[in-house]
Amino acid sequence: MLFERHTTGSSQRLTVHGALLLCFLITMSGLWGCEKVTSMFQRTPLPDMGPRLANSIKLTFDPSFTNLKMPYIDGCNSPRELHAGEELASILIDAASQTFAAVTIDGGIAAPSRPDTEIVLTLQRSSLKLWTDSVYDRVPADIAIETLLTFKDAAGKELGQQTLSVTHHQRLISEPSVRRCDYGNMGEFVHDAGIALSTQFMRVARIQLAAADSPRSALSFKATVLDENGNLVFEGGERLLVRIGLMNGGEQELQGVTATLKGTDWVLAQFPTTTVVIGGLQPGQSRSVEFVATLPQSIQQQKAEIHVVVSDSGTRSQPPTQTLPLSIQPSGLKPEDVDIVPTVTEGFRQPHTYLISIGIGSYRDQQAVARKFAPLDAEMVSNYFQSLGGVPASNVRLLQDWKATRSDIDEALLDWLPSHMNRDAIVIVYFAGLASVSSTGEVFLTPYDASRSYPLKHLETALSRLQAKHTLFLFDGIVSPVGPNNRTKTSLPQWNPTGSSIIHLIGTSDLGQGLEDNLHRHGLFTYYLLRALRGEADTNRDGDVTLGETVTYLSQKVRWASKTQQNQEQRPVTVPAIRSTDPSAALILTKLAAIQGAEGH
Repeated sequence: MLFERHTTGSSQRLTVHGALLLCFLITMSGLWGCEKVTSMFQRTPLPDMGPRLANSIKLTFDPSFTNLKMPYIDGCNSPRELHAGEELASILIDAASQTFAAVTIDGGIAAPSRPDTEIVLTLQRSSLKLWTDSVYDRVPADIAIETLLTFKDAAGKELGQQTLSVTHHQRLISEPSVRRCDYGNMGEFVHDAGIALSTQFMRVARIQLAAADSPRSALSFKATVLDENGNLVFEGGERLLVRIGLMNGGEQELQGVTATLKGTDWVLAQFPTTTVVIGGLQPGQSRSVEFVATLPQSIQQQKAEIHVVVSDSGTRSQPPTQTLPLSIQPSGLKPEDVDIVPTVTEGFRQPHTYLISIGIGSYRDQQAVARKFAPLDAEMVSNYFQSLGGVPASNVRLLQDWKATRSDIDEALLDWLPSHMNRDAIVIVYFAGLASVSSTGEVFLTPYDASRSYPLKHLETALSRLQAKHTLFLFDGIVSPVGPNNRTKTSLPQWNPTGSSIIHLIGTSDLGQGLEDNLHRHGLFTYYLLRALRGEADTNRDGDVTLGETVTYLSQKVRWASKTQQNQEQRPVTVPAIRSTDPSAALILTKLAAIQGAEGH
């Protein structure tokens, strides 16, 4: 039985060898479920919340939880039941094993010693709702779970109660059978809801038991990093100051309080000392300490981090480490320093422009090729359209890495965008990452959960249904054939499969890799896109950077840079081609602050 076990660490319930054997048996039987078996190893993992607590725990699941069954109506209008209790409980057991030194399950194998804490989980509320939607055989679904945690000590005395509450949204995909009645990713749906619930469980349990085990005294602090001119860009020769404000918010004196800096080695080497001993703090007392360094005159543009650690000698639970990111560059700004976001153009607003900016640098499947600068590329594109493009922050969706699953992209395209559309709407979708091409030329974008590819034709259909005034799709990344050793059989990518009016601005016209610029830490196409948006594409010097100007600029610059700097050839392509007389060519992407101010707009 599932719950008859005692665990001292996170364990996998199905070994890799067992999964492969089961997959083999399924294949021999002519069934299609092998993909389901192997996909479990690519599911969302539990987050790492730090070292295990010293507590030994007994988990007791109320039958209301383990027997949870949720009725629903499948795609053929037949009643079904989703048996979710055992899967949710199993993930919670793994979460407890990752959080505590030892975990015993009520009704399972006896622990070698008596647990010091019992946690009772009782189901308070649950619901499963499938919404009517016929888009691409996908059905939006919501699962809501509310669970009461009751904490007890070894003697059975109640220590406190906490409520966990999650609502998880996902689009269910009809299983590949003739009738398409049920949904192939129902197991993943329950698993991801269980991860959300278990993440809350780990956080709440740590707080509850840390408070129970430690005295009421509490050490807290706030760390900030400052530079001389206050622009938070740290230049060569500039002084860097780390200020830490500490406070004893408890009722007991704290002894041996210290503050320590960790992080990027060469930055730490500029400080005369990286540890300061503060000493004692009386109840309610506050103190402030500072670390000061001077950066070398000659430095390269780069990112760095300082981690601030504060501790005292007597409290078991220490405040969490705080991380201070640093953007470091040589003295003096240059036009090519695209990571310095330009000043917001005052008075220029585009309230009907909407941007979905997607950047995926690493994937759930760790064997997928990494696109190391993609998350930053997506973030900078988002920042530029807000600062120079007049796009309100509420009109922007930024999806990066694990927040860019197929479900996240669906939510942005099918749920968020349609509610904002009007006849003046302009929609921009930027995608930095991977794509694959079939033997017929069909293009598939690769979301974070790489096992679930995203057909470009689905994106096209979703965007076409919006009926926006202008729609622009930008892609920067690697384009590879579907499957291994299939290059000779693969057609060129068909970037406009439906012949729609959507404008596709693609970083590379052929199969292969959209180059990355290691010097400037961006995709080569995106690096010159940012330079275009900040004004270099404005050839007529009227202060407006238009789509037509941007297309011309990228076509010239990317081809030139790929040949001269990387000895390769990368040729951007626009589909369909834009003529100077097309209305879309005059679409204003950004407006320059200096020109706009001079014109009095």
